[in-house]
Amino acid sequence: MYPMGNHTEVTEFIPVGLTNVPELQIPLSILFTIIYLFTLVGNLGMIGLILLDSRLHTPMYLFLSNLSLVDCVYSSAVTPKAINGFLVRDNVISYNVCATQMFFFVGFATVENFLLASMAYDHYEAVCRPLHYTTTMTTSVHARLTIGSYVCGFLNACIHVGDIFSMYLCRSNKIQHFFCDVPAVMALSCFDEHISELVLIFMSTFNIFFALLVILMSYLFTFITILKRHSSQGHQKALSTCASHLTAVSIFYRTVTFMYLQPGSSHSMDTDKMASLFYAIVIPMLNPVIYSLRNMEVKGAFKKMIEKATFSLGLEF
Repeated sequence: MYPMGNHTEVTEFIPVGLTNVPELQIPLSILFTIIYLFTLVGNLGMIGLILLDSRLHTPMYLFLSNLSLVDCVYSSAVTPKAINGFLVRDNVISYNVCATQMFFFVGFATVENFLLASMAYDHYEAVCRPLHYTTTMTTSVHARLTIGSYVCGFLNACIHVGDIFSMYLCRSNKIQHFFCDVPAVMALSCFDEHISELVLIFMSTFNIFFALLVILMSYLFTFITILKRHSSQGHQKALSTCASHLTAVSIFYRTVTFMYLQPGSSHSMDTDKMASLFYAIVIPMLNPVIYSLRNMEVKGAFKKMIEKATFSLGLEF
């Protein structure tokens, strides 16, 4: 810290972590490590599976591979530091590291928001306009939707990081959280953070509701189309295509809406920690499980890869 008038501006931060109970530090660090390893193996495995199986080189699975990449990155921005916080008593992080962590977390979480909307639109095209799907969801359209998701994510991150770290953070250097999340760092401002709260709520509302509008409209037309079909096999195939995505959407938006679409005065840091724990650490682990268990094509590709690996090992021996 260094003094500035009657205040002392923060130059480094100490996240207080999830709990101060010493007996829980080691068990939680082990649990978080296991979750993080599952996250990396599951998401990197999904990316590898999609890249290696030519049958999965479609827009839907290319979106899914990007979703897995995003989950890996924004989980990696948070989880290793959280694990370190359990093992190190004074888990000090510098001003720049805190800003970088916030940038990558906010950026890639926002990318996931728009990728989920893009995937819903892709499902709409696949179910409602199957004859025109290959001409509508071309490589260039897929690329524009994917790049647009990343651009929106990084732009949103720049706005929040620029806004938060332009404030005088001098109330304390202790972040009542286990990572540098926007509301937790904003709470350290020794001046009125009303404008920053409005920026957070406005940007979060726009990003979340725009994506949700696309998702809801896409699925409204998708389900209307499914109901009009007389084939039960067609119903089952269309619903199985959407089921995994809808599960991921419902889990993601419940926690994100709870965290960012309420005023800072109504935030309870303990409650925020639990919500953040879920969407920052648990959801990235769940996504590959959801898509692998509820998607027949992913299951088939995985089975085929295992059979190839078993056959190759059999030849070697």
